[in-house]
Amino acid sequence: MAAITADPVLILGGGLMGLSIAHELARRGEDVLVISRRRGEAAGFVAAGMLAPHAEGLSGALLSLGQASLALIPHWVAGLEADSGLPCGLRITGIVVPFASDSAQGAFPTAAFGATLDREALEREVPGIGPRWRSGLLFRQDGQIDNRRCLMRALEAACVRRGVAFEEGSEVLELHSASGSGEGLTAVRVRRSDGETRRLTCRRAVLTSGAWAAQVLPGLPVHPIKGQMLSLQGPRGALRRVLFGPGTYLVPREDGLVVVGATSEPEAGFHGGLTPAGQRQLEDGVAALLPEASSWPPMERWWGFRPGTSDGEPLLGPGAIPGLWLATGHHRNGVLLAAITAKLMAHALGVAERGERPPSPAEAHVTAEADRWLGWFRPDRMENSPRFGPE
Repeated sequence: MAAITADPVLILGGGLMGLSIAHELARRGEDVLVISRRRGEAAGFVAAGMLAPHAEGLSGALLSLGQASLALIPHWVAGLEADSGLPCGLRITGIVVPFASDSAQGAFPTAAFGATLDREALEREVPGIGPRWRSGLLFRQDGQIDNRRCLMRALEAACVRRGVAFEEGSEVLELHSASGSGEGLTAVRVRRSDGETRRLTCRRAVLTSGAWAAQVLPGLPVHPIKGQMLSLQGPRGALRRVLFGPGTYLVPREDGLVVVGATSEPEAGFHGGLTPAGQRQLEDGVAALLPEASSWPPMERWWGFRPGTSDGEPLLGPGAIPGLWLATGHHRNGVLLAAITAKLMAHALGVAERGERPPSPAEAHVTAEADRWLGWFRPDRMENSPRFGPE
């Protein structure tokens, strides 16, 4: 473990969001300790890595947040690659969304941001696309990042090189506040992999436990949404664009690997494992979108848990205990929103930029709009939501 001061910022969860925030804080000169139960179970390792605020059909404040994060990503990735010495696998490939009718295309929430495709143009963009699709939208500005093989490893390495400390194999059991009355965070109690429990004093912590966040703060409106996925090995260059169909999407990596996702199973809770129905859904989706891909050899099959909320939007901002901040509930958009979430959390904690490198225009925009976004996605926004945390 790296040497840290007596008062680090604790990051409660070592997945994509936790590592992104840890790196941003460390880059700004903060001492940071990441507490993680099993980093490999994080959603960042199992997602497809789409950067798709337009192809997802986002709207309102979430679309605004997603667009701002998309603009940040090239500068963010450059910083991660410089710190880690590893590639992140960023590719602005564009994403095609196909439709069975022109009317469905015109009604898509973000249609104004895409180029319209008739059947002939659709076939040019996605040779071999299934016959049921009559038109489409091409979002050239959307793309992908190879989170599973590249981004997560680059983030880990960048954090280490910035001096972030890690306590792996530790589960957060309880948050302590002054006099137990919510007057201020004082400590976090954790159980280590050997069964030992210990109390870590702290004044500031960020909860980034994803789908498991409500296990740390009972009553938090975050729940697991299971997703199953698979990958196929296609010929290199056989699919140039990400193909985002209803219920199934195909994400081509540069080496020809195609990630296929994903089921959405909120009823599964934390029940893991592959199911015949889930895998059949994916295989049927592949056959409908790109029939020739059904003959490509399967490589991997896996599952994971997204953190969902009742309104489908993240929780970003202060918890009920002063000194505790929340960054969870990103659902399908964790990879897209990691860059802006890291910036917003650093802003919320009052950690100033160190001026190591000039900010990009996108970063300046985030700084200017940070308080507005934090107001939109504040954790207590939901009417009748419980006041979570110790009473």
